Amino acid sequence: MRSLNNLIARARFALTALTALTALAVLGTPGAMLAASLLAGCAIEQPSLPALTAPAPAPPLPFKGRLVSGDPDELPPAVARSLSSAAHVTFSYQEELTHDEYHIPLAFTAIDPMTYIGAPLGDYGVTAHATLSIFDGDRVIGDYTANAHVTKSYNLFSEPTHRELELAARAAVRDRIDQKLAADSDRLTAAANATAANPPAPAAAQ
Repeated sequence: MRSLNNLIARARFALTALTALTALAVLGTPGAMLAASLLAGCAIEQPSLPALTAPAPAPPLPFKGRLVSGDPDELPPAVARSLSSAAHVTFSYQEELTHDEYHIPLAFTAIDPMTYIGAPLGDYGVTAHATLSIFDGDRVIGDYTANAHVTKSYNLFSEPTHRELELAARAAVRDRIDQKLAADSDRLTAAANATAANPPAPAAAQ
């Protein structure tokens, strides 16, 4: 849908440019002023990525846990603030990234006046998929997944880097995991406390 909207916008601009050029040819200097005003009104505004400024710190979980799978430097903030090497509860966290892109056909952009004033030539995108599992011994007490997709257009003069797209997607998906943890906080607390009150019996000696 976004790509279709871009094409429609470009078609409208092409008509505007044609009107401006016709005025220029017919009216001379006054036409030039009209053309300049018409084209100036069609400045291209580029969409921006989600802000990477740090949001309000996510509260830690109501219990501590050990990280048994995942990178400790790449965790949702709530999980990162709840780590303890001595905890019985364990965390497993994974992220996967996929890239996608869309390019407006060159046959269209090469003759489109909007191309030369910064109109989008296509989009680059990254989707982040995250999975968080929380174990209390062998028992799963929490299992969460989230997806986040970010996209940004590129033009003749600039384009986003893969790194900035990936950082934005990772930040977005971690925030969604944190939101799910916050919504499930009461149940997680009850599950962890139940085990603490009734610890599993030690294995019998052989």
